[in-house]
Amino acid sequence: QVQLVESGGGLVQPGGSLRLSCAASGRIFSITAMGWYRQVPGKQRDLVARITSGGSTNYADSVAGRFTISRENAKNTVYLQMNSLKPEDTAVYYCWALGRGGDYWGQGTPVTVSS
Repeated sequence: QVQLVESGGGLVQPGGSLRLSCAASGRIFSITAMGWYRQVPGKQRDLVARITSGGSTNYADSVAGRFTISRENAKNTVYLQMNSLKPEDTAVYYCWALGRGGDYWGQGTPVTVSS
């Protein structure tokens, strides 16, 4: 099993920045990729960004150039730096990891972009 704990969400004004963190524990040696998804009520959960164990990244078109995903292997932590935030970025952000047991999810951290 892999446990994921997110932090860093909150309320920010349009144009502002936030950094989300996700700390992994448990069978971390089995993780091959980590990332972030987001979901708004009534809609599906969508990929925001992910990073493989080799460091390859990919982003949703809607966040490319504004968000940056990174990882700190020594701390088993992945980060999502979110800049130039827009109201449409408002959602619950979920940390995700892919391991031998399948997909693992954090409990989610809310991000609200509003003036």
